[in-house]
Amino acid sequence: MPARAAAARHNDKDLPLLEDIRLLGRILGDIIREQEGEAVFALIEQVRQLSVAFRRDHDHAADKALKKLLKDLSTDQTVSVIRAFTYFSHLANLAEDRHHIRRRAVHERAGNTQEGSIEVALSRLRWAGITPDEIAQTLASAYVSPVLTAHPTEVQRQSILQAEHDIAQLLVERDDMLARAQLFNSARDALTPRQLAANEAQLRARVAQLWQTRLLRYSKLTVADEIENALSYYEATFLREVPKLYAALEEALDGRAVHSFLRMGQWIGGDRDGNPNVTAQTLELALRRQSEVALRHYLTEVNYLGAELSMSARLVQVSPAMQALANASPDTNLHRQDEPYRRALTGVYARLAATLEQLTGGKAARHAVPPQNAYASVQEFLADLQTIHDSLLQHHGEALAAQRLNPLIRAVQVFGFHLATVDLRQSSDQHEAVLAELLATARMEPDYAQLDEAAKCALLQRLLEDARPLRVVGASYSDFTRSEMAIFETARQMRERYGAQAIIHYIISHTETVSDLLEVLLLQKEVGLMHGTLGDAQATVDLIVVPLFETIGDLRAAADIMRRYYAIPGVAALLQRSGSVQDIMLGYSDSNKDGGIFTSNWELYQAELALVELFDTLGVQHGIRLRMFHGRGGTVGRGGGPSYQAILAQPPGTVRGQIRLTEQGEVIASKYANPEIGRRNLETLVAATLEATLLQPTKPASKAFLQAAEQLSQASMAAYRKLVYETPGFADYFFSATPIREIAELNIGSRPASRKATQAIEDLRAIPWGFSWGQCRLTLPGWYGFGAAVEAFLSSGEDPKRQLALLQKMYRQWPFFKTLLSNMDMVLAKSDLALASRYSELVQDKRLRKKIFSLIEAEWLRTVDALNRITGETDRLASNPALARSIRHRFPYIDPLHHLQVELVRRWRDGHAEERLKNGIHISINGIAAGVRNTG
Repeated sequence: MPARAAAARHNDKDLPLLEDIRLLGRILGDIIREQEGEAVFALIEQVRQLSVAFRRDHDHAADKALKKLLKDLSTDQTVSVIRAFTYFSHLANLAEDRHHIRRRAVHERAGNTQEGSIEVALSRLRWAGITPDEIAQTLASAYVSPVLTAHPTEVQRQSILQAEHDIAQLLVERDDMLARAQLFNSARDALTPRQLAANEAQLRARVAQLWQTRLLRYSKLTVADEIENALSYYEATFLREVPKLYAALEEALDGRAVHSFLRMGQWIGGDRDGNPNVTAQTLELALRRQSEVALRHYLTEVNYLGAELSMSARLVQVSPAMQALANASPDTNLHRQDEPYRRALTGVYARLAATLEQLTGGKAARHAVPPQNAYASVQEFLADLQTIHDSLLQHHGEALAAQRLNPLIRAVQVFGFHLATVDLRQSSDQHEAVLAELLATARMEPDYAQLDEAAKCALLQRLLEDARPLRVVGASYSDFTRSEMAIFETARQMRERYGAQAIIHYIISHTETVSDLLEVLLLQKEVGLMHGTLGDAQATVDLIVVPLFETIGDLRAAADIMRRYYAIPGVAALLQRSGSVQDIMLGYSDSNKDGGIFTSNWELYQAELALVELFDTLGVQHGIRLRMFHGRGGTVGRGGGPSYQAILAQPPGTVRGQIRLTEQGEVIASKYANPEIGRRNLETLVAATLEATLLQPTKPASKAFLQAAEQLSQASMAAYRKLVYETPGFADYFFSATPIREIAELNIGSRPASRKATQAIEDLRAIPWGFSWGQCRLTLPGWYGFGAAVEAFLSSGEDPKRQLALLQKMYRQWPFFKTLLSNMDMVLAKSDLALASRYSELVQDKRLRKKIFSLIEAEWLRTVDALNRITGETDRLASNPALARSIRHRFPYIDPLHHLQVELVRRWRDGHAEERLKNGIHISINGIAAGVRNTG
């Protein structure tokens, strides 16, 4: 009986997953035995068996034997074992992704569509009495944008991703073969065993490729490398899957046209906050390469269309506009004279090829006629495609348009000639430094930085109302100022070259004052990105000035800063003429590092409520809409977790069809490397946005809920800060008990891991902070402080039972509270005190080690108890069986990586400076990140 039939017979939905894991594990084992020898294979198998015995059977004798075995290994043996388990983590991910798609298909065939799908969202809207016309109308003014960002802990190499993509495709083919074998029991399927054998041979080749491909980069990752990494997801997923999503949405809305509201965003090449490697040159490179990827995709599709639309004018009519397009084509081939669509598409291809050459310097692969007459804008290209489309529809060609032309038109509408909107970002203090130099050189203000806030705002307002530029012709400026001004000038040039959608947003990190916003307006005016002056009746500004409120103090001041900004005469009118949308970015990372998980989320929630209230007023007065931009990272401590629940848990009125959110690090690969999973993740964003906008599932929280949350926040922040900032020696513990120092040495990002060359927690970037805690499996930023807060809350009232009942009611009725606790539940499920205690052994000061780890362990137990009492669930992930299954199958194979990482870090810090030893540490970091997944 075929394996899948056996799975069906036993009615065990996880059997196919187990079979895929075993298959890939067996292939990997065979390759290791063949290439590394029987002794290495036997060692790895011994480690695997002991680890599984300890993890699944709680066999403490196995744990003791495992530790002894690993400690006695040589460096070469250790690296071999690390490589094996790291590659297995990667392969297990592929098997899980395949199983996720498989299970979703099973549910859909049974009519059980899943939450987060377009089908469920539209079904809920229909039940609420919302018509397809109303939905389409809502989408006409919507804007949903996932924004890919570069990441100091991104550990995937492009060659690894490509090999994994091939393995994923082979697993799909294998599933198809087995499905056919189940359906047919005839001689036709005698080929299935041979086909399966051929499939396994290809899997073996790709796994062998992985084993012989290095996981690590030997040179520092550049911004150009990061650009190429991000572009691979457009080629693999976005360019083809985004049109499919729109097609499914239109079909579900009974054929109603849907506006292109889903747009991609990008930080790579434009985000220079703390990254001196991002310059005007990298910005230009990013947009040139983005444009090339988009145009080459269009050229490929137009070429295929030319082959498919072979209709003869002798057999079918075309519209007058279509005939005119064919007649204008430079294609004079006699064999195509009666084929108007082919002639027209040859001309379109020639124009696209010329556009590619003009915008990027690239050459098209094929030339029926030479490149000529480049498109002046993407609208011209769209008009030609629309002419072809309309003619097909008028002359019985609907089926021909649906296959390739419709997706191409949608791709062009979404991606244009720019592919994705590139955000610019810089820290507020850098803008201040630039303006200080410009003003001093112009002899207008000798020491701008020393002015108080009122004087700064008055000066900036006066300069914004003055048509004269600040820069002095012939004056000598510092390299820094010239570099910063070049970014603004290049932004103007890129918008002219690739279209206004190429660059829309300018994000100001560490926004703390109104002057921070005015400075960026003034710098735009200096280079011609502002047209007219503040107060002019027709003045506009090209880039939306986007404040990023990051710290807890910044979040508390956010609404007041924006209120005072819009109170400046001329600002509201300027924004209204420039698009009437104000983006505001909220930072999840620094607020968490400031005050812990609960306080971070609570302060974000309150800031959003205050901003909504303010912009409700501004909307009435000036028609300006608020769009929240959520700076979410991969870990829960940085805003990670399921996007669907996160969007639905937003405070009332904060979505309204408008949302942007960052996608970072390993999360990009896990969400978008597989095209089908990528489409599902995009679909989830759309479904959540529709539900949050039209159903408004989040009702205003009661006064009792808000008061309880404030009380919890205060106690949680006090507990968190007491440990992280007030406990002597905590920084020493962190830098010793996590691989943060080794992470900083990895060639895994173009941005430094720390803002300053210190070991202060304040100066450490939030991403490596969270990444390091994930590596040692404490995941402290995702839960610390909540247990102490609940304990204090329960004892603060006269009746602890009544206090607990209130928290339980909040969990049942308040999406904000439920989602936050659900994310903590996930983090705690991925944490492991036993493994974390192994890392604590790296702290040489035994007294410090015991003190800090005891504090962490006590709070971990308090938090677990608090979650159990509030949710009523004593098992972690009781409400998320898919993730529970993932952890059950995956973690026994990650444990050895932790034990080995600790051993190698100890040797490295003891002075054993072997290059192979360092590589082993870095490979283990890769394997753990791949296994735990949302790590950075």
